[in-house]
Amino acid sequence: VRHGVTGGGKRLRPILCVSAWRAATVRGVPGGSERATPDAVYDLSASLEMIHAYSLMHDDLPCMDDAELRRGRPTTHRVHGEAVTMRAGAVLIPAAALQALAACRALGCAEADGRAAARALLEGSGAGGMVGGQWLDLRGEGRALGPDDLDDLHRRKTGALLTASLVVGAVAAGATDRVRDGLTAYGRAIGLAFQIADDILDATASAEALGKNPSDAELDKSTYVSLHGLADAAARARAEVDGARGALARAGIASPPLEALARYVVERDR
Repeated sequence: VRHGVTGGGKRLRPILCVSAWRAATVRGVPGGSERATPDAVYDLSASLEMIHAYSLMHDDLPCMDDAELRRGRPTTHRVHGEAVTMRAGAVLIPAAALQALAACRALGCAEADGRAAARALLEGSGAGGMVGGQWLDLRGEGRALGPDDLDDLHRRKTGALLTASLVVGAVAAGATDRVRDGLTAYGRAIGLAFQIADDILDATASAEALGKNPSDAELDKSTYVSLHGLADAAARARAEVDGARGALARAGIASPPLEALARYVVERDR
């Protein structure tokens, strides 16, 4: 577990969670009032990274992508073996739910809101979200997926947990329905933008620069680059970012961090 959760990375999902909490509590957002960020919000955000870490530990296994490198170092199963890695990843799922519930209690959330936050976390990571997307990803190996199938796969595999990160933060902040809906639409858009940017990086950067291997193309998976080409894929990513920023505006959410994060997902270099 320690190897899986302390391997570095962008920490994008916890950052989104905290940013959503802040966006739902600052002046100018319906129902919000400005206040400092309690430590428990960061504890809540850790639950998202616990789920993300488990997903990478399992994703790298020989029965999945059979990856040797993750973030520039040997993957967990290469260090500790497959059986230990499977168990360590699995135990992070209930641990993350307990982490979310405890953090919500520490924030003084109503019990129903704590359960709603944990439910959003688990639904985003379960069969209707990330795990379902991973299943579609494995089914798609060696097949040419069409645009709709590729979008569905990545809305689940990548986008669902990114969206859940925002929903968890919003629920814990007591956000209005309008704000929660805006953050959900924002998350769905940046989820696709993030995956398209990943495909572009896989096609244009080296394994050394990215700190991981193999790429999806090497695994004979459909990608946005293989389907649309580099230029059109990049244009689609930018369009999704514009859609994300539009969702914030329509919901009345004034959040420079979320605006910057939307740009970051397509401008990053790894």
